[in-house]
Amino acid sequence: MKQIGNSNEDMLALLEAVVGIKNELLYIREYFHPLLKGEIYLTGYQVCEMLHITKRTLQQYRDDELIPFIKLERKILFRESDIIKVLEDNYNK
Repeated sequence: MKQIGNSNEDMLALLEAVVGIKNELLYIREYFHPLLKGEIYLTGYQVCEMLHITKRTLQQYRDDELIPFIKLERKILFRESDIIKVLEDNYNK
């Protein structure tokens, strides 16, 4: 491993590397979701983005039991497979 000196070029190169790593981690956090027993869980915000609906509409779908959800403490999650199934079941050919 190369030892970093006191020059401005070395410090700029190190800073660029750190910024690059930070950007990659932010990308991973935004676009990759961990699997739990092979299932992807989505937040309400992600479901709203996926379906192009408002938070209030999503709340109404939950109240009307149109979309299954899981409540953990005060957090509400949706299985991606449940959302896809609802879309497929209601698709008019």
